[in-house]
Amino acid sequence: MSKLFVISAPSGAGKTTLIESLLKNSSGKNLRLGISFTTRAKRKNEINGESYLFKTKEEFQEMVQNGDLLESAEVFGNLYGTPRRWVEEQLNQGTDIILELDWQGAKQIKENYPDAVTIFILPPSLESLEERLNKRNQDSEIDIKKRLSLAKMEIKNGCSFDQIIINDDFESAINDLMIIIHLDQRIPKERQKLAENSLNLLLDQ
Repeated sequence: MSKLFVISAPSGAGKTTLIESLLKNSSGKNLRLGISFTTRAKRKNEINGESYLFKTKEEFQEMVQNGDLLESAEVFGNLYGTPRRWVEEQLNQGTDIILELDWQGAKQIKENYPDAVTIFILPPSLESLEERLNKRNQDSEIDIKKRLSLAKMEIKNGCSFDQIIINDDFESAINDLMIIIHLDQRIPKERQKLAENSLNLLLDQ
């Protein structure tokens, strides 16, 4: 039976890199990454239809009204949404789907698909998150401050996810992700405890 996985994280926590690595190591597995609609501007390294499906706000709002989206959310003034028909078709064909969404989208998916597995990626600290955001050189200083101020709220909402992974060490984090998605199991108890302790520290900052 096909499965729907939703992966969320604060910007800069490393979820995209983890997902890319997972997909590279999933040869022979019937697993695909969902593509979202967005109204934000296309970045230089992005291709329409691969990274995102880029739409105008008017086109996006029409899709919302028509019920064409499984979930939608506004993030930093931009709209994001998941195409309903594509996801349903893939699941009906026996393909496991990963959706890379923010916590708002994950909550909506969980309401529509209670059996969906929600996974939240934690950064080791807010300081490491700021360092990663600066290193990727994609955002202005103002945007980085906005993302950091939003991160604590995102982490607070991540508490309710089915599984929480801390991206303290890349190999350990990708192993946790593979256990959840490939084996359909919970991560080892020591990793669960480490994530729980990190979560409490992050919320206290």
